[in-house]
Amino acid sequence: MKFLDETEADDPILSVVNLIDVFLVVIAALLITVAKNPLLSPFSKQDVTVITDAGKPTMEVIQKRGEKIEKYKSSGEIGEGDGEKAGVAYRMKDGSMVYVPEGGVVDQAAAPAPGGAGGVR
Repeated sequence: MKFLDETEADDPILSVVNLIDVFLVVIAALLITVAKNPLLSPFSKQDVTVITDAGKPTMEVIQKRGEKIEKYKSSGEIGEGDGEKAGVAYRMKDGSMVYVPEGGVVDQAAAPAPGGAGGVR
């Protein structure tokens, strides 16, 4: 009797079961990736801004506000416009930023924090 001598290695359905297992693992990995990425996640309520190639002519800014995603590309040209100098920003040795308004007017957001080095961080 031939059917008693067959081994499980000859059964083609086992290959299909293994393929289904692989696809389930791939789908689970993709779902975890989408859930952890704040830009792609449909469940995230946070506003997200991503800047790629900062300071280069190929710079892109991607903003997600609610469910709306906007993408801005740099033209590589220097911008111009009307305005006036509002103050000076300094980068401290520890990496924090300090804004010093021009003209002596102190903004509460830029005022030194109590007990700290001060400035906007």
